Amino acid sequence: MTARAWAELLRVSALFTVPGDALAGAAAVGRRPGRSTAAAVGASLCLYEAGMALNDWADRDEDAIDRPHRPIPSGRITPRAALTAAGALTGAGLALAARAGRPALTVATALAATVWAYDLRLKHTPAGPAAMAAARGLDLALGAVATGVGPGGAERAVPARTALTAAALPAALLSAHTYAVTTVSRHEAQGGSTGAPLAALAAVAALGGAVVRERPGPARGGAVRPARSAPARLLLTALTGAYLRTAGRPLAHAALNPSPPLTQRAVGGGIGAMIPLQAALAARAGAAGTGLAVMGLVPLARALSRKVSPT
Repeated sequence: MTARAWAELLRVSALFTVPGDALAGAAAVGRRPGRSTAAAVGASLCLYEAGMALNDWADRDEDAIDRPHRPIPSGRITPRAALTAAGALTGAGLALAARAGRPALTVATALAATVWAYDLRLKHTPAGPAAMAAARGLDLALGAVATGVGPGGAERAVPARTALTAAALPAALLSAHTYAVTTVSRHEAQGGSTGAPLAALAAVAALGGAVVRERPGPARGGAVRPARSAPARLLLTALTGAYLRTAGRPLAHAALNPSPPLTQRAVGGGIGAMIPLQAALAARAGAAGTGLAVMGLVPLARALSRKVSPT
């Protein structure tokens, strides 16, 4: 059981797509990331990796036929070790969420339950993409709730319901992207589907338009929401363009030629596109610095994905 085998099992190159969930959630509630946000990021990373280990444990018989090179069917990691890791990582994730407060633990518990339900029961059912999408939305909500409580004391805390309301739209946009990518991923082993990447491409274009659209209505407290400044609009447009380019190009290639390699590349592109999407969502909420920090994860994710596949 080498480090390389564990890196493949846990898909460590995809880990860089996780911190942006909590950071976008923090931006949604109008707070700077703090210690509670860091706890939420840690919880998200643990629960994500728990899902990766559990996924391969649940798919070990299927992978023995379609992906015999994977760590479990190749014998490099035992099924018991993978299942034990999934359980330990889930416990660690919930413990970290508890440090951010009871509301964060509640959301993290729902997230963990969704991850386990997806891997063990829902993955190969029509509800599979929706479950995966719900997990990403809950991950963003976790960051919002954790940051809303924050270290400033009860008098400065954002009520959990208010934080969830503020996070509802960005969570829905991230969930919609996840749903589209998950639908394509169902064909990555055999290929052959033109409809799935085409539908995902249309969804990505619609999501890009929704992200750059001006936020209507009054700001918090009833004040009129000011229009974005020119630099803010430029940053949001650039981040959204990066999202569209990262997700759209491989999806278009897969739609033209739905072979397994191009379908897998489209799924990898969709996973990688979560980073600029998270950055754009943060910038949309007015947290330009957070958006730029999230984009700083892109070169790290690309470098590691050359060594360990994110799919």
